[in-house]
Amino acid sequence: MSKERARRRAEREAERARQEALRAEREARLARRRERVGRVTALLPGRPVRIVSQGGIMARRRRAQNAVAAVLFLIVQVIAWLLWSSWTARFGTLVLSLLFVPLFLTLVFDRRT
Repeated sequence: MSKERARRRAEREAERARQEALRAEREARLARRRERVGRVTALLPGRPVRIVSQGGIMARRRRAQNAVAAVLFLIVQVIAWLLWSSWTARFGTLVLSLLFVPLFLTLVFDRRT
């Protein structure tokens, strides 16, 4: 009976040692990778700050409204480009569109409420 227990204990210890060696190898690999990344990022100039977009319902609504306004602006410009061959008319449409976009946003998407 004691030989059986000794054999099982030896198997457990061997398995534990194998797992410990795997863990140590994994940690060493991770440490080498971190060191490589650190050396590369030290050579790079300062990284820009990443701006995280807001995810709330109001932010999503505002993005949707801005997208609608941008698409309508582009549609007006394409129509003006196709209808008129005169550069004066095209430029005038651009200027008037730029002037009327804030008015359109205020009337259609009243953001005060």
